[in-house]
Amino acid sequence: MKKKIAAIAALSCIACVATLVLAGCSGSGASKSDSNDNADRTKLVVGFDQDFPPYGYVGDDGKFTGFDLDLAAEVASRNGWEIEYKPINWDAKDLELSSGSIDCIWNGFTIEGREDGYTFTDPYMDNSQVVVVRSNSGISNLSDLAGKTVLTQADSAAYDLLKAGGDQEALAKTFKSLQTTPDYNTAFMELESGAVDAVAIDQPVAKFQTAQKSDTYTILGETLSSEHYGVGFQLGNTQLRDQVEKTLKQMTADGTVKKICEKYADQGISYDQWVLPAA
Repeated sequence: MKKKIAAIAALSCIACVATLVLAGCSGSGASKSDSNDNADRTKLVVGFDQDFPPYGYVGDDGKFTGFDLDLAAEVASRNGWEIEYKPINWDAKDLELSSGSIDCIWNGFTIEGREDGYTFTDPYMDNSQVVVVRSNSGISNLSDLAGKTVLTQADSAAYDLLKAGGDQEALAKTFKSLQTTPDYNTAFMELESGAVDAVAIDQPVAKFQTAQKSDTYTILGETLSSEHYGVGFQLGNTQLRDQVEKTLKQMTADGTVKKICEKYADQGISYDQWVLPAA
């Protein structure tokens, strides 16, 4: 009987140990986003669209650069984190974020309409959705887009406005067609070649593109909407969001943000667009 009791006790101990081991293993796999703990953070991985100047793009030296990437680098530096820029397919941004391969989406990321899918910082930049046409197209207002082919980036804020159920669905129904493309560099090649009649796009990016070829493109005076940019994190990751937002407000207070805006002034960035208050 004593031997049986001892055997049962031993099996019970083995089961307890196994349970603890399994629990420990499952816990060790949790990402920082899941644990919401930044105490041990050493790196900030920023997901961005590398074809979205002036917010994130490949510079003439072949390195990643841009307004948002400079902001992110300064935030990381002030918190003692290494910065890693990770170019992503914009259509796959949700998967990248939920899988933990990136910590945030920081690249001209529009808040409006996405509030339920991400944990955002407070808005930091004012943004409008606009339409760019060829200067010789004869298109001067939104109503002139009737019967025209309009192109925008897939899963972009402009597309969300123009698609079925969007705030500008009625306007889009007047188009000959609404098409999408993976990136705006391709969109402007299509526009210049005459393959499409117009491109719906974020205003700062439109300013960047038109500044390169001011005789070729024109931004329509009527806007599709007025929106704001924020840094997007996995839903519920308030701790990392709060730390990034706090640091951005400190950068506003000490003039760092203004200097970064001035660096990109010739690419369509203006400090007048900055809306995040100082700490």
